Amino acid sequence: MTDPVVEVTHLRKTYGPKVAVDDVSFAVQPGEIFGILGPNGAGKTTTVETLAGLRTADGGTVRVHGVDTQRDPAAVRDILGVQLQEATLHDKITVAEALRLFAGFYSDPADPADLLALLDLTEHAGKQFAKLSGGQKQRLSIALALVGNPKIAILDELTTGLDPQARRATWDLVERVRATGVTILLVTHFMDEAERLCDRLVVIDAGRVVAEGTPTQLIDGLEGGRTVVVRFAPADVERGRRELAVLADRDAEVEGVAPVDGSEVEYAVTGTRRVLFSLVPALAAADLVPDDVRTVTRSLEDVFLAVTGRSYDPEAQPALAGEGGTS
Repeated sequence: MTDPVVEVTHLRKTYGPKVAVDDVSFAVQPGEIFGILGPNGAGKTTTVETLAGLRTADGGTVRVHGVDTQRDPAAVRDILGVQLQEATLHDKITVAEALRLFAGFYSDPADPADLLALLDLTEHAGKQFAKLSGGQKQRLSIALALVGNPKIAILDELTTGLDPQARRATWDLVERVRATGVTILLVTHFMDEAERLCDRLVVIDAGRVVAEGTPTQLIDGLEGGRTVVVRFAPADVERGRRELAVLADRDAEVEGVAPVDGSEVEYAVTGTRRVLFSLVPALAAADLVPDDVRTVTRSLEDVFLAVTGRSYDPEAQPALAGEGGTS
């Protein structure tokens, strides 16, 4: 494995009595999309703002390409691009003007025209910031984070407030940016976003790392049972319900049977990892052919539940004072 381009070691940050970041450590490899995932108030934004040298740490070290950004934040200005969730521009500045303005801050900036093309903004180059849609503003934020030709880009809560179509379009853009060779730190409280985009990630809760790995590793590493949903044709529901009740009573692999969200035709069969091997032969023996049988896909929400003991609620914790919003 190559040397990491970002190293965070035992990072700690407090706001008075509030501990926002508590002993957070992780490393990012070149070319990755690395996720920092957690609910609001978990300490995600504080972590990356401290990493970028925008906040002062109370403990630990943060390095970008070997540079301690707490001691010398200016040294990484040309290799680290940052898109912050609260960033905004003057209402009347146009897309092209904003890119030219920000390009002037760097010694070797990217060509604004190339960024406009990369992020599908060429036709909006003359549009004022106030007249951009939410998705267009997010694309401009990415462009401004990339205008200095950085090796690493921090993208903070990139798709908050966007409709589903705009979110998916933004995900495609993030993957397009990574394809240019930029390493991305993606801060998000959306589980589906992290699963779709991240090569690896840390899950942060109450300022601490509670899980780390690839999405697949974290999900596959879950212990415990499985759930299978079976749907019967209306004519078979009564017989199917009886057979499932018998199965739950007699088979050690089956722990319970319940209707799915009050449905009269769909039933969730829960049990051990081998519950499917018990269900299918039982249906076959009863000559019951269901309309559908599907296993319930596990997700990062199940990982969060396993490591914290509670269901994932992205809005569960209020943002900490001084963080400037969702963190």
